[in-house]
Order: sequence, then structure tokens, then C-alpha cells
Amino acid sequence: MNFLTKGWAGIEGQFQINWDLLNTCLQFTLWGIFSLLLAEVVRDSYHALCHQFTWLSKWHNKHHMAYRRDLSIVSPKIYQESQLYNDIVESSILVVIVTIVALLLNQMGFWLGVAYAFTFLYGASRRYFLGKIDTDYTHLPGPLETIPSAWWVNRSYHWRHHFDDVNAYYSGVFPLVDTILGTGLSLKGKTIALTGASGTLGQALAAELLKHNAKVVALTTHPEKLQVQDKLAVISWQLGNEADLRNSLEKVDILILNHGINVYTSRTPEAINSSYEVNTFSTLRLMDIFISTVTGPQSKATKEIWVNTSEAEVSPALSPLYELSKRALGEIVTLKRLDGDCIIRKLILGPFKSQLNPYGVMSAQQVASAILFLAKRDFRNIVVTINPLTYLLFPVKETSTWLYYQIFSKKAKNE
Repeated sequence: MNFLTKGWAGIEGQFQINWDLLNTCLQFTLWGIFSLLLAEVVRDSYHALCHQFTWLSKWHNKHHMAYRRDLSIVSPKIYQESQLYNDIVESSILVVIVTIVALLLNQMGFWLGVAYAFTFLYGASRRYFLGKIDTDYTHLPGPLETIPSAWWVNRSYHWRHHFDDVNAYYSGVFPLVDTILGTGLSLKGKTIALTGASGTLGQALAAELLKHNAKVVALTTHPEKLQVQDKLAVISWQLGNEADLRNSLEKVDILILNHGINVYTSRTPEAINSSYEVNTFSTLRLMDIFISTVTGPQSKATKEIWVNTSEAEVSPALSPLYELSKRALGEIVTLKRLDGDCIIRKLILGPFKSQLNPYGVMSAQQVASAILFLAKRDFRNIVVTINPLTYLLFPVKETSTWLYYQIFSKKAKNE
């Protein structure tokens, strides 16, 4: 025992933790992270203010005048002016504010934010004095080959600020401010097609979309239940005839797939077939048709699909065939996301009162409002439920499934 005790004491002495050093490093890291977040908020808030105040917009508009729709430069002179009156001014203000805060706080870690702020001033100076565009990452010319990123601002994300809605998509590097302000997705003027439009949630979603100045195309198998009104068109379709909708979907920006059935306790062959045909295969056919319309140099930036896969992906719905068919749909949607054809959002919805579920505890109006609240903040997985476990289980399930499919599947080569 003496030998073991001495040996352990020797090991403990060799690996003694310096708590003061650890605490200093931790403080430095936390202050550094805070400084980076503050720099992002200050920079993007200034950008948002430029679109609210005329005396700021006069300078900022030079930035918008410098680019064509393919992000090529209109002229070297206009581009240079945009760097002087917008980028250099913006980055100089950022440097001043973050430096003042660093001096007041007197925390070493906060100077990381100051260094970060200076990188923007350095890039803007290179573009102005040397005419270099290599640091202008979000404005490099050419077709948009990737979808807007959910984690950082890429070319497709920022393109939308210039040519989709100038009063949205304010973020420059990370979409933090857009998440806070609800400007990560603009619905204004968008043409949005909606299946299951005559259902309880469908009607609630249509009403909310109209409030956001969108144009709604109601796709329904029961057109007699809907009335045509301003900015709302009704198109009839039948299960199995999804291909007939292709011409209509060509002009659509966002397709919301919301139709479905619930056979409750039934497990007959007919119930099995209808559950999968409506809840899974019809939805997938419409997805494929819509994806085939994602063509053109900027379509990846504007086209989206929202799929109502429901909370049944991770929780029981007291209806086995509903769960099975919705889970199958959810798994394939996760698989399709890997191809990056367009943004695909999942709607993970808990029980709301409707014809499919008369015992739902939420109202369709509440659910529809919450869906748009989160979509405008660019959430790709929109969870709306009263069940707290879903908020924990779904991210784990979705991440592990995505990783598995990423490793063990690959996109078919069409070329």
C-alpha cells in the first residue's frame, strides 16, 4: 500500500493543476468570444440602421449601386466609391466602438474583438487603395452554386440582401443579428405554394403568409372549401397527378408540403397503402418536381421547400401508421438535404387541434404564427410543440442521422 500511495502522490505531483493559470485562460477565452459577438452585433446593427435613416443610407446606397445581379462590378470607380463611403466608414466605426469598450473593460481577451474589427478595415482599405476584390468574399461575381448557409453568410445568403429584399439579410459574417431581428428570411412578395391548404393548419398558414405580404397559391384536393381572394389563388390537384403541377411550381419561390392523412388505429392493407401514399410518396414526388425547377444562376438563393414531417419523427402520435409514414418521410428528407439542391426546412409540429387530431392542445393559428416566427429567423428545423423532450430528442436524432447518411450515401452523378 505504501508503494501505491507513493506512486499516486508522484503522479499527482507531476500533473498538478495550476488553477490560477486555468482561470486566466478561461477568462481570456470568454472575454474573447464576447468581444467577437459584440463586434458582429455592432457591425451588422450599423448596416441595419443604414436602411432606416436617410442620412446614413446616402452613403450605404453607393454599396448597392456597385453590383449587378451576378455580383459583377458595375464600374471600378463606383466600386471604389462604395468602399470609401460604406466599407471603410463602417469598419472604422466598428474599430472605434470596440476599442473604446476594450479600454473601459480592461480585459485582455476583449482585444481579440479589436483585432477582429481591424481585419474589416484592412480588407476595405485593400479594396479602396489597391482595387483588390479578393477580400470581398460575399460579393465575388458568378452564378450561385450553393444554397444560403445556416451558419455563416456566404455569397447566396448575402445576394438576397441586394436582390431579394434590401430590408432583410443584414448580417455580414455570422447571421446573429438576422436571427435577433427576424430578417433571416423575407416573405415579402414571395410566391408560396401550400398543399393541404383547405385543412386547419393550411388555412391558418395561408392567413399568416398573407399578413407578411406573400402571394399564396393554395394547392388543394378540395377547392370548394376555399375562396379566391386578393393575393391568394386556388389550384386543384389530385393524388398521383403531381406532375400536372410542374408548370405552376416553376413560378413558386417556396413550396410548403403540408397535406396528410391519419388512419388512427387501422392497420389494414388499404390503410397502410394510403398512409404511405399520401404522407410519404406524394410528398416526395412533389419535392422532386419542385427541385427540378431550381434552375438559373440565382434560383438556389430563393427557392425553398418546407416539409411538415411532424413530431411523430421522434415521439409517439398514438397512431402507428401515421408515425411510420411520417418517420419514413423525415428520414428521406434528411437524405435529400445532403444534395443541397435548395433550402429544405422541416416542420416538427406537436399536436394541434384539427380534423386529423381533434384532441390537439395547441391551436392552428398559434402553430402557424410560430412557424413563420422561426422561419424568418432562418431556422432549418422548426420545432413547435409543448413537449420539452422533442426539443432535446430531435436535434440528437437529426444530427446522428445526417452524419450516418453523409458517410454511407452519395449523390448520383447526373452528368
